[in-house]
Amino acid sequence: ADAELEVVEAIGRLMEFWGFRRHLGRTWTVLYFSSEPLAANDLADRLQLSASAVSLTVGELLQWGAVKKTRLPGDRRDFYVAETSIWKLVTRVLSQRELALVRDTAETLVRASSALDAARREGQIDASRARFVRKRIDKLRLLSSVGERLLGAFVSGRTLDVGAVREVAEPDERDEDATSVE
Repeated sequence: ADAELEVVEAIGRLMEFWGFRRHLGRTWTVLYFSSEPLAANDLADRLQLSASAVSLTVGELLQWGAVKKTRLPGDRRDFYVAETSIWKLVTRVLSQRELALVRDTAETLVRASSALDAARREGQIDASRARFVRKRIDKLRLLSSVGERLLGAFVSGRTLDVGAVREVAEPDERDEDATSVE
């Protein structure tokens, strides 16, 4: 029981590190370790959470597909089981959250490029500064494009070439505007 509790807390901390609420990881882990479906009151007892906290947590886990709702014969309560395919969980989060964020960043960089060009044409920014910033934006756009392809490949189970990330992320020695901190 102590070993299980230790893992429950560790997964909770890990989920919190990834930007999720700690209770999501803790609740999923309790369900993952359970050989039978658990009701909300069982989860509340095991996790020492209020009924409303369990309800909110289970609702969010259902949205992510991390748990499934089920019924037991002769019992009107809802019971929950963990999604046991960690691959499904990871790829779902990557495709719904991280991939969406990378795409949003790429769109922001395109808009920033256009705004920078307009500011340069209207004389609101010095031409050499505009060139410098444009090179940096272009590099970030390339990096986001590579990141999107890598995430897409990972999520779909294709082979990854992470060398492309390093190639894009390293300073271009031919770029006279490149600066680095040593």
